[in-house]
Amino acid sequence: MSISENDWKLFKNSLPYWQERYMGKLVEEYKEILNSDKLPSDKYWALEGRLKADKRNPGVVITDISRSNFYDHLVSLLRYKVITMDELKDFSDDTNDITKRMLG
Repeated sequence: MSISENDWKLFKNSLPYWQERYMGKLVEEYKEILNSDKLPSDKYWALEGRLKADKRNPGVVITDISRSNFYDHLVSLLRYKVITMDELKDFSDDTNDITKRMLG
């Protein structure tokens, strides 16, 4: 599956924005944990658990940015609700079609 140069550039330029936005959402969720009426120890462990899980989320980190992982990354970002299909509207029809098929 070849990836158009336009799609590749769009992905590389969009990914940092998508991740920052997603991390902003996570920070708001962390604030809710910290501002809850729970015991401080419960807050700590809840937050620690979330951070441990979230740091492996594609909305936080994608370490292997390459063309060979392009579609896998798009699907992963969609499944974790980091992005929506609407955000792929500027990508080619081929990329949209392949991504939809991979999502099932």
